[in-house]
Amino acid sequence: MRLITFGLVSLASLALTACASGSPVAGPVPATPSTDPPAVTVAADQATALITPWGLVRLPDGSALVSERDTGRIVQVAADRSVSEVTRIAETAASGEGGLMGLAVDPTGTWLYAYVTTADDNRVVRLRLDDPDAPREEIVTGIPKAETHNGGRIAFGPDGMLYVATGDTRVDDLAQDPTSLAGKILRVDPEGGVPDDNPFPGSPVWSLGHRNVQGLAFDSRGRLWATEFGEKDADELNLIEAGGNYGWPLVEGTGTDPAYINPQAQWTPTSLASPSGLAIIDDVAYVASLRGEVLWQVPLVDGRAGEPIALDLGDLGRLRTVEAMPDGSLWLMTSNTDGRGDPRAGDDRILVLKVAA
Repeated sequence: MRLITFGLVSLASLALTACASGSPVAGPVPATPSTDPPAVTVAADQATALITPWGLVRLPDGSALVSERDTGRIVQVAADRSVSEVTRIAETAASGEGGLMGLAVDPTGTWLYAYVTTADDNRVVRLRLDDPDAPREEIVTGIPKAETHNGGRIAFGPDGMLYVATGDTRVDDLAQDPTSLAGKILRVDPEGGVPDDNPFPGSPVWSLGHRNVQGLAFDSRGRLWATEFGEKDADELNLIEAGGNYGWPLVEGTGTDPAYINPQAQWTPTSLASPSGLAIIDDVAYVASLRGEVLWQVPLVDGRAGEPIALDLGDLGRLRTVEAMPDGSLWLMTSNTDGRGDPRAGDDRILVLKVAA
């Protein structure tokens, strides 16, 4: 419907920079940050009246592309706070937690990638940024779908590969099934091919044993972190290793079996978080939580996570996505129109958060 415009800055820069206690507890051997995490404050609304927004990918000019889960729309939110429709993903078959979800832009700035639920599966498609209504290209297909636990976050890593977070579709055993794409983090090249250095030859599976991953982000050393919904015992922040098994459904939260990788931080009980979006600025992680209805701040030091800190940003409701922007701010997305929230005036919104230097 509309050419996506983002100024004269190359999007290639995006890949380099975007790339039961009743309280949260850190995982084993927690980090001890040398300095306090920065203060974060709400600066302004960037967009309002969005319909079940889900994915958000930044552009170098300070604007962002946003997906609406239930409408299949992709809109551009400009730095001047204007919102305009870019296109619609016609094959979106929204139902339950499924629909149009994560977005990512490739390192060349040519393609926009989208994770979408169709009538048959969850899949990743791509469309040209300079012609968003041209025919889509299928990148990953055959990801199991369900009413819940569809995963949906995608991100390009500093290695130029696309990482795809999937859910177990509430069929727990699929998370441990190496032949299933459910309950995994996948890694493919920009055309959907399997890289030669993936841990399982010929397979897009990068890690397994996940229940429902909805947050992916890379730290300053290029390490991949992921947020994961627990069932009832613990939500998780994990440091992802190639070929790593994160235990679900055999382990939830921190365990004792060395065959499974423990979380770096966890929230117990799960009502504190239900962690969805994840962003990292200066090796501080920011976790948007749905049931917890707060933004969590987690210091990261040498591949270890410190204790999660709940930020007091006011009564915002459910929080779906958080994204680091080129100017050092965070854009935070609410999710109160998703059928589980209590919409406030102007919802759903994207808010600008200022992060102290």
